[in-house]
Amino acid sequence: MAEQQELSSTIEQTADKLEETVLDEEGKPLSKKALKKLEQKREKERAKKERERIELERKAAEAYGSENFGKKPLNQSQERTATKRIRISEINGSRDGEIITIRARVQTSRAKSQIAFFVFRQQFSTVQGVLTVDKDNVSKGFVKFASSIPDESIVDVEGVIIKTKEEIKSTTVTDAELHIKKLYTISETVGRLPFTMDEATRPEDLIQQADTQFNRITLETRLNNRVVDLRTITNQAIFRIQSGVCQLFREFLISKGFIEIHTPKILGAASEGGASVFSVKYFKTEAFLAQSPQFYKQMCICSDFDRVFEIAPVFRAENANTHRHMTEFVGLDLEMAFEEHYHEVLEVLDELFVFIFQGLKTKFAAEIETVKRQHKAPDFEFLPKTLRLEYKDAVKLLREKGVEIGDYDDLSTETERILGQLVKEKYNTDFYMLDKFPLEVRPFYTMPDPNNDKYSNSYDFFMRGEEILSGAQRIHDAAFLEERAKVHNIDPQTIQGYIDAFKRGAPPHAGGGIGLERVVMLYLNLGNIRRSSLFPRDPKRLEP
Repeated sequence: MAEQQELSSTIEQTADKLEETVLDEEGKPLSKKALKKLEQKREKERAKKERERIELERKAAEAYGSENFGKKPLNQSQERTATKRIRISEINGSRDGEIITIRARVQTSRAKSQIAFFVFRQQFSTVQGVLTVDKDNVSKGFVKFASSIPDESIVDVEGVIIKTKEEIKSTTVTDAELHIKKLYTISETVGRLPFTMDEATRPEDLIQQADTQFNRITLETRLNNRVVDLRTITNQAIFRIQSGVCQLFREFLISKGFIEIHTPKILGAASEGGASVFSVKYFKTEAFLAQSPQFYKQMCICSDFDRVFEIAPVFRAENANTHRHMTEFVGLDLEMAFEEHYHEVLEVLDELFVFIFQGLKTKFAAEIETVKRQHKAPDFEFLPKTLRLEYKDAVKLLREKGVEIGDYDDLSTETERILGQLVKEKYNTDFYMLDKFPLEVRPFYTMPDPNNDKYSNSYDFFMRGEEILSGAQRIHDAAFLEERAKVHNIDPQTIQGYIDAFKRGAPPHAGGGIGLERVVMLYLNLGNIRRSSLFPRDPKRLEP
């Protein structure tokens, strides 16, 4: 109020001074009232200029250090600056005071006046970033720009590693944070994200609580937005573990004299027989997608490769919408010649799985713990020497539990599960092998048991009560193979090339096929095979 009175007084005094000198358009002196209006107008113009000056000063204040932030031009490989960028996993409190550069995604950001906090992520490693206004490098404009960057954008960040006094529980780097000095966007997210990384990595048991207020992201939503879903630290860990299974599989078999092969996936006949085969138009004839590399593994044995393995896709036209079936999956297949008994192959398979399980525990412990934070599960238990049961022993166990099953009936999904529980209770293992399956439930190329032709020299391996490997001694006599094909209503002429391979002399051999995604799903107890498949295919899904 006092300011308004002072301003009014000033205007009146100025008007008095100007009364005799200011003339109107007709050359007559302005009245006191007109002079007052003129001065008010001039005062408004002065106030406007002052506001403009203040705004310019404010913008200038925010603009200092503008070279320290901004949007980088599209990378067209214009230059190589030789900037050294480190991994977030390499950041820790012992590097306190070190200036570093990282390239990462902005997982989250939040700003408060002159300070902003970030979570930067590289695959399954995260670190907290802090941006604070100062007098030299970080302006308010810098903070405003940085905090407006959309989540999941890719940025280059230069900053100082600062050791923290208290443990940071929200990131994988727990004893240090990055104080930002420079920040540039490399690629910005466009449009709204289907879900946040925090939502996508929330522990399953927390979501399932009755009083939870959290949104549940369905598996369908995840798979429809798989590119974003795969960025979560959980999925990054899952697929490193999957990669680890393949590495360990390959490492062990090569050490045992196996060689890796690559077989055709477009065939002239169904490799397993039956209706579960995809047929495709092949120029003027019909072809089939490989249900397994079975024929070609055996043909390589006939070609004196002796021991072979393959990691490749397998196709099954099974209209099964279950937690463990897919129409395309990755098969870990092997085949080997043996000297006297197919149990020689079982012993190699035993050693192989123990090697894989031990390797996962030692080499991928961090990834396993990352997965368990979201998908809590008891540790996978296995024995140094894998438990081996015969099929008739399994039937006996089931009957003692009250399960109705015939001597030669195949195991259903439910009986597999029950048998897995019984084995765990009795032998304290999640992993075992079942030998001597009924001959009727196995493929035509399976060798019958020499002592009881109701059974066969075949076997399955199980993890947490679900089958993950199926194998057998194969028939290596051409005439016998042709006879067994006819029993299974397979026209020998449709597989003549396969049968002919055994007419030039073939050693006794056996092998098996392992479902990679099932191994990962069951080892980590993920509950659904689609979680362990990169881009799953089932009867209802062909995208993305």
